[in-house]
Amino acid sequence: MVAVAELGGLRRAARHLGIAQPAVTRSIQELEHELGVTLFERSAVGMTLTPIGEAFVRRTAAVQLELERARDEVQQLKGASTGTVSIGLSTAPHVSMLPLVLGPFQRRYPDVRLRITEGLFPAMEADIRGGTIDFYVGPLAEDKLGGDYASEKLFENSRVILARRGHPLREAGSLAGLADARWVATSVTMDSEAELSPLFRHYGLPKPVIAVEAQSALSMITVAAASDVLAMLPQQWLSFVRSSRLLVQIKVAEELNAPAICIVSRSRLPLTPVAQHLCDLLRRSALNQPVLSP
Repeated sequence: MVAVAELGGLRRAARHLGIAQPAVTRSIQELEHELGVTLFERSAVGMTLTPIGEAFVRRTAAVQLELERARDEVQQLKGASTGTVSIGLSTAPHVSMLPLVLGPFQRRYPDVRLRITEGLFPAMEADIRGGTIDFYVGPLAEDKLGGDYASEKLFENSRVILARRGHPLREAGSLAGLADARWVATSVTMDSEAELSPLFRHYGLPKPVIAVEAQSALSMITVAAASDVLAMLPQQWLSFVRSSRLLVQIKVAEELNAPAICIVSRSRLPLTPVAQHLCDLLRRSALNQPVLSP
C-alpha cells in the first residue's frame, strides 16, 4: 500500500517491489475488503488515496519505519555496524558540534548511513513523533514539551548581530542604535517575529522590522551579505563568518541571550544503539561549548 501511495500506480509499485502487478492488485483489494473501506481512487492516470486511505497510510508508514528501526536495533545488538540514523540539527550544533562528532562516529560505524536535516523543532516535530527523525538537537520555544518527548538541556547560548561589510550601522554600539534597522529572521516557533521581538521588548525597545523571513542560516547569511538587512544568529556562526569575510559583527552593549540548546527524542521508544552512541557523542561535544557568564 505504501508503494502504491508513493508511486501513484499499481504498475509502478509492482516494478519497484519486484513482484507481479496482479499480486499488488490482489493485496490492495484484500486490504480494502478487510477494512471495509475504499483506500484508493482509481483513474486512467493512476491511483490516489481517499481521505481514509491517507489516514491509514500514515499509520502504515509509521509501522513500516518502526519495523526497520527494530531490525536495525536487533542487528546492532548482535554486533553489526549497519543501519541508518536520522537526526535534525539547528544551525548552532551544525557549526559547533557536528564537526566534533562526525569523525569518531564514522570511525566507529563506517557502514551506518547518517541522514541530517537542518531546521528548527516546529518543522521537525511531526517527523520526530513519527520516527522519521531519531532525535533533534537545537533550541526549543518552550521549557517543557508534552509527554511524547524527552528533552535534555545541553548548554545555554547567545547570539551575535551580523551585517555586510561597510554597513552604515556597523558602529551602532547598542540595540537602540539599531532601532531603524531591517532584519532577516527565522524562529524556533512558527512566528518569525518571536525570535527577535521578545529581546527588543526586554530592553524597552519597539519591535524590530522583519524584512525577510528565512528557513536556513545560509539564507540569512546570503540576505545579510547582499543587502543592508541585519541578521542575528547563534554565536557559533561568528568564527565561520569571520573566516569567510562576508559579514562583520555589530557589537552591542546588551546581552543577546538565545534559547538553550537541547536534545529531544521520543519518550516512548528508546534510540537504537547506534543512534544512542551518536547522541552521547553530541552530549560530550556540548562540554566544549563556551560557558556564558550569568
